[in-house]
Amino acid sequence: MTRKEYTRFGGERTFIVQCLCGVLASQWTVARFVTRESLLEKIMTRRLTALITGASAGLGAEFARQLAASGCSLILVARRVERLQAIARQLQGEFGGVEVLCIEADLSRVDAPEHIRDQVSVHGWQVDYLINNAGASGPDFFGTEPWSEHLDYLRLMQTSVAELCHCFIPAMLERGFGRVINVSSVSGRIAAANNCHYGPTKTYLIALSEALALSVKRRGVHVTALCPGFTHTDFHATAGLDDLKQSTPRFMWYSAETVVREGLQAVEKGRLGCVSGRFYRWLDPLFQSVWTRWLLLRPE
Repeated sequence: MTRKEYTRFGGERTFIVQCLCGVLASQWTVARFVTRESLLEKIMTRRLTALITGASAGLGAEFARQLAASGCSLILVARRVERLQAIARQLQGEFGGVEVLCIEADLSRVDAPEHIRDQVSVHGWQVDYLINNAGASGPDFFGTEPWSEHLDYLRLMQTSVAELCHCFIPAMLERGFGRVINVSSVSGRIAAANNCHYGPTKTYLIALSEALALSVKRRGVHVTALCPGFTHTDFHATAGLDDLKQSTPRFMWYSAETVVREGLQAVEKGRLGCVSGRFYRWLDPLFQSVWTRWLLLRPE
């Protein structure tokens, strides 16, 4: 074969390869488009449903409001059922009769997640959005409370979250769609003195969320750890920390509306974690740097 013939053959071969690649790429694009369209049609044939724990106040109530505004039906979970019913009536009036199921449950009890799952099943509902928001400041680790109270707290903050994920994520995977937000905190991003319960439980939620997200990657289910800083809710008042709010600069505080909006945006984008608030997003890399951790955590 002459150089000229070889060159021409090489050009033809390149052209053929390019054509084949183009055909394969087109088929892949069409298949991907059809898959997405089929999934979209499957999703849009019914109203999506969001299950929100700790929905009687604060971030939970704001999640309910924003998800109702987007057209979701709601499953609201909390200990205070009267408060849940009041929120349900308010949302139904505001958003044109949105469907709401209220479930009374104390997630510090070992049987609470199973009770929630059974109630969802009995009413014939399914969960598309799972918002694990329930939480509290917790007992003093070195206090005089019996250890049983500490176990109840760990069950509320950690075990119940893992069990609810275990209950509802498999069905999301079968349907090819699901969104899970585990509400953590910037307190879970770095250790601090006298924060031996709240911070470590939030660290667990970050690790759990990241592991779950990687485990269900590219299967239509997104899992995100939402890490807010100081937020304008009744959390600090309930925990007896009003003095902290008064002594902290205003720029460190964000509205529940902002935190929830950023969390919902993050889970739709498939982000593993979301540090909410511009100030905390600026601060977080400093917390995570080797030098900062050495300064804060160095031995005496």
